[in-house]
Amino acid sequence: MSYVVGLTGGIGSGKSAAADLFAARGVAVVDTDAIAHALTKAGGAAMPAIRAEFGAAVVAADGALDRGAMRAIVFADESTKTPARKRLEAILHPLIRAEGERQLAAAGAAPYAILVVPLLIESGSYRERVNRIAVVDCREETQIARVMSRNGMQRAEVERILAAQATRAQRLAAADDIIDNDGEIAALPPRIERLHGEYLALARQFG
Repeated sequence: MSYVVGLTGGIGSGKSAAADLFAARGVAVVDTDAIAHALTKAGGAAMPAIRAEFGAAVVAADGALDRGAMRAIVFADESTKTPARKRLEAILHPLIRAEGERQLAAAGAAPYAILVVPLLIESGSYRERVNRIAVVDCREETQIARVMSRNGMQRAEVERILAAQATRAQRLAAADDIIDNDGEIAALPPRIERLHGEYLALARQFG
């Protein structure tokens, strides 16, 4: 796959909705969050190392990662030497990158690829893998409301997640393209259609 657009945005911004709209237009979509879920499901490739590192307390009864328990450990660990977040990333990130590269290589027939990376701005290595960065953007209050409604989380828990991610300003500063998703979902398809046309043209020039 020659031309790759990195798609990112904070939690609750609507990355998945945007990615689905690109996929509906025949674009290859490689979603690192979906890869992470596959790696941490029951029997997932990352689970033996996660169990060894963090213990059975983060493993649900079915053998999958207990995300609530893992979140609690990550946000409670204030260690400056080897915090839980870094230990978890050391297990997951190499596996996610390898599978992402495999999927991109297998998407050769698509006109271009969308690489969905929630933490693209925070990760210098992913910036090097994409030709362009598109940010799905909305107000922080919109993010909080969506995640509380979707995941049943308390506001304080969502705010902790937001605090651990890049700020809205940091994402916007890094963006080549900004996809406004602060309103109704019906407003999103025409914005994706416009960008799709632009990316097709860029991919033809690149190739």
